[in-house]
Amino acid sequence: MSTEPRWLTEAENDAWRNLSLMQLQLGAFLGRELASDGLSYPDYLVLADLSDRPDNQARLHELSRQLGWEKSRVSHHINRMQKRGLIDKTRCPTDQRGWNVTLTDEGRAAITKAAPAHVEAVRRHFIDLLTPDQISALDAIARTVLKHLPISGLDRDSHDS
Repeated sequence: MSTEPRWLTEAENDAWRNLSLMQLQLGAFLGRELASDGLSYPDYLVLADLSDRPDNQARLHELSRQLGWEKSRVSHHINRMQKRGLIDKTRCPTDQRGWNVTLTDEGRAAITKAAPAHVEAVRRHFIDLLTPDQISALDAIARTVLKHLPISGLDRDSHDS
């Protein structure tokens, strides 16, 4: 077995770097847009996930897995959001070691206020730039990669955002 790395071809390297730059720059741009509504991009991701659930509630470890965040990151972020009144965090009644995270009325108001402008920004700076075939290909690519990653423990087909 060769110990030589399998270096990326020029085309592979360009694709990887452009994807990485797009993700970083688009995330930063969308975060700046959300800041005018008093939310960070991670705040929005948590609120959107909770608001998409029928009971507006998730186990803390589910949020961690869904967002691809380390346990400590999600725990610290949830604590900050709780202090701001956007979510509640309570012990799970069936497992006292676990925590439930629930969207509050304040959190619902924040996501309801921020969502229209956020979706418009996503549309204007991403979706509207692509053809339907590109969107379909991108979705297929993302699903392939997400299914391969060890953190994608949730069935992403059953909880699309």
